[in-house]
Amino acid sequence: MCSDSPPREDLRSSSDSDEELPVFDFLQPHPSTDIASQRAPQKPEVNNFNGKAAAFSGSVLGNCGSADVMTISSDSDDDVPYVPLAQRLKLRQDSAVLTERNQKGSAESMHLLTLHKERRSTPEEADALPLRHLSASETGDASPTGTKATKRSAKEIRASREDALRRQQARERQQQDREALKQEQERQKAERRALAEAAKALRPEECIKHMVVAVDPALLQLEGGGTLLASVQALGCSCAIEKQPVPRSVTWARQAPSAQNDASRAPEPHVVMQMTVEDFVTLIHNYIREERHSGSACSPTLTSWVQEQQRRHPDKRLSLAVIGLESYFRARKSQSQKRLRAAVAGEEAGGGKEKKKQRNSQAEKLPEVSRVEVEEAAVHLQLHTGVSVHFFSTWKEFSDHITMTTRAVAEAPFKRAREQTGFSFYLESEWAGGQRVDKAGKGLLEAWKRQIQQFNRVSSDVAAAILAAYPSPQLLKKAYSQCRTENEKLSLLSDLLIRRGEGVTSTTRRVGPELSKRLFLLMHSRDPEQNLDASL
Repeated sequence: MCSDSPPREDLRSSSDSDEELPVFDFLQPHPSTDIASQRAPQKPEVNNFNGKAAAFSGSVLGNCGSADVMTISSDSDDDVPYVPLAQRLKLRQDSAVLTERNQKGSAESMHLLTLHKERRSTPEEADALPLRHLSASETGDASPTGTKATKRSAKEIRASREDALRRQQARERQQQDREALKQEQERQKAERRALAEAAKALRPEECIKHMVVAVDPALLQLEGGGTLLASVQALGCSCAIEKQPVPRSVTWARQAPSAQNDASRAPEPHVVMQMTVEDFVTLIHNYIREERHSGSACSPTLTSWVQEQQRRHPDKRLSLAVIGLESYFRARKSQSQKRLRAAVAGEEAGGGKEKKKQRNSQAEKLPEVSRVEVEEAAVHLQLHTGVSVHFFSTWKEFSDHITMTTRAVAEAPFKRAREQTGFSFYLESEWAGGQRVDKAGKGLLEAWKRQIQQFNRVSSDVAAAILAAYPSPQLLKKAYSQCRTENEKLSLLSDLLIRRGEGVTSTTRRVGPELSKRLFLLMHSRDPEQNLDASL
């Protein structure tokens, strides 16, 4: 449009009927060809982003000062905001640039992910991967050609491989350290569990379950072997029939709580050997003949035979058991009585003598020993070898002895551990606990009484007599301070009366100068090594 106003005023003020008026295209179905020929070339219509067609065109024919025709066209009556063509073209160009950038960004992301996977691969896998040249867009090279790829040198490749190898070795070392630490923790845990189970197995109610009693087969072949086996099985422990180094003996072994095989047994040193009456009497007879009658030393005695067994088995503690020795003494007594009666009756017939010798031949096979000689030989054996001999009348008594020995062997470690205290003497339960004294002072009198009773030969009655006169150490010390001479201090408590019993049967006596002197030394001596029982 032109800003020339005079021609418009001429058109409006003219009253000529032939003069043309402004023509609006939207009022006519088809625009006039004459008007179209007179208009300037129209600008091409451009659709906006919403898809609605809107065009506005206008032209002014001629230069300023000539008659112009203005044409306004529109597809609708709505007021649509006008967007210049240059701005719309710029927006479309910007949208295309954004789309291209997004496509390039996704391609770069894929490339970075591929590079990350290549870095995480092992050195062997990295060697197998083909070398790929990076484009100029990936490397950020702004060179105009952009076709040359950047290659790594051999030194850089070698350094990268060494770095990857070091990282892999570090990871392997960390993994090995973790596995070693885990194994060490498991081993310590297993050791603690084994120690707890071993301590539990030593308790009196549990220890018998872990004992194994080994019985020699030769012992079970005797007349009382069945009784012995039944007694051991009734005890609740395991029983094993094995040939023993010492014949006709019983041994013990302690089995680990978590073990199931025989190799885990810990043998005990105790051994009980059963000796027949014939062997025992023969060995004692040889001892008596050697000691009293100066017999030859070639025959083994009871002591020499036991010493030989100890040399063969130095790690064993042997004890002997003899069953039926009383039957031997009764048989010998009966034979002596019969001989006495026969001598008195004066049986002198030759036939009678023949029959008697045949009848008593079995009884006279064993040598004759007395009870005193048996006791003497047993004492000699215990003094020289430390081995004791137990005598039993029946197999039932011998079986009971084996069961009691089994219990004693099973409970021995628990009792030894209980006796391991810090004191070299035994404390009674009431003394070991001490005397409790509360904040109000209750219990101080009993503590002072116990302190007095620590002296030797001081009973509860003596301590009670001293407490009645001096209820506290401070009062006794004050009484000592009031004495003038040393002798008065030493004999301060000697005249105190001690009452025993009640009523008519009660008796009295004095404390005496000895205890009075010891109490004085306790309260006034400054020498920690001084003997309180020594005289001044």
